[in-house]
Amino acid sequence: MNRAAAAWTTGLVVCLHSVLTAPAGAESAVSAATATDIVVAAADAVGPVTGYPLPRFVSMKSSIGNARRGPGFSYRVDWVFNHTGTPLLITAEHGHWRRVEDIDGMGGWMHFRLLSGIRTVVHRESETAIRDRPDNDGRVNAFADRGVISRLDRCTSDWCRIYGDGYSGWVLKEEIFGVFPDEAED
Repeated sequence: MNRAAAAWTTGLVVCLHSVLTAPAGAESAVSAATATDIVVAAADAVGPVTGYPLPRFVSMKSSIGNARRGPGFSYRVDWVFNHTGTPLLITAEHGHWRRVEDIDGMGGWMHFRLLSGIRTVVHRESETAIRDRPDNDGRVNAFADRGVISRLDRCTSDWCRIYGDGYSGWVLKEEIFGVFPDEAED
């Protein structure tokens, strides 16, 4: 099973559960067609609304974003993201709504206007070494703590070039969230 299929297998269960368990009185969230659209998107690995690949990474455009239980403003807010640039994984689409997850798997449905296509990453480890070249022997330019958000420039098979707040350099892919393990430029 490839990365997209594996992510969809997990995301689909969460997505359908979230949508199908709408609170009483909430707007009509799911029809048979919507549930079918979501299943078709899982099989095709593209979003039924945008046609973009699923899953895919985006970032927070605004400084505060509510992640809701279902795809609509009348659904309860389950989680609040509060930092511009936070990398998020989109796992499903429904109308103007995107099902997102953060580095810890927390998330919900967010309105598309709160999201940006600008790619960012967040550091998983304390004191992640940012090197001058994609090599463990490269000179260390800086260190980043867990939770620091950086802009993504490009990736090779094992390394990604990042920048932000006056630093730039290369980090190991396994030390950041916001890129897929097999993502690389040719």
